[in-house]
Amino acid sequence: NIGPQKEQIDQNTRQFVEGRPANNVLLTGARGTGKSSLIKACLNQYADRGLRLIEVDKDDLHDLQDIVELVSARPERFIVFCDDLSFEEGEGGYKALKVALDGSIAAQSDNVLIYATSNRRHLMPERLSDNSTYTHTEDGDLHPGETVEEKISLSERFGLWVTFYPFKQDDFLDIVAHWLRHFGCNDAQIAEARGDALRWALQRSSRSGRVAWQFARDYAGKAQG
Repeated sequence: NIGPQKEQIDQNTRQFVEGRPANNVLLTGARGTGKSSLIKACLNQYADRGLRLIEVDKDDLHDLQDIVELVSARPERFIVFCDDLSFEEGEGGYKALKVALDGSIAAQSDNVLIYATSNRRHLMPERLSDNSTYTHTEDGDLHPGETVEEKISLSERFGLWVTFYPFKQDDFLDIVAHWLRHFGCNDAQIAEARGDALRWALQRSSRSGRVAWQFARDYAGKAQG
């Protein structure tokens, strides 16, 4: 059930479209749980009220400043969408995004927000060696070293964090049923498909919306043969 996440994203987007204060958004969690789909659904919902989506690949983030300048005088509201975002150490796009999130975008234009999806909450790989950079102070507090601070700091620049969790079995089967119905299967076929759907998910080690859709295509295609 992604109802709460959908509500958060919709509320923030509605504030933005109506010219009220709103946050940059980081959507994190398991693959195939609907992160990208929800953002695109927002575009469809608010397009007639002037919302536009600019999808920017990680390798093109250094162009963010130019993109903002190009659209800052336009009447529409723009979401810059970075899908499946993660960085390795030293990648240039990391610093470009950090600069953009630090407030330069908001200062330059109030008609641009950044929405990003990632499978990693802190956007950069976490290594065992990072633990050794933590230091204890005399009063017993634990403080992260520079490496860890750097990894956390980018995520913290997003005002709104929305987390997606792997689907429970019943949720997964509900999505399978939805797609099977979409592909023309009847109730009896849907009931019969439950065991196959769970085995399919087990083989993929994932109960996601994407896996449910893939199973439904396979099952319905065979059933129609």
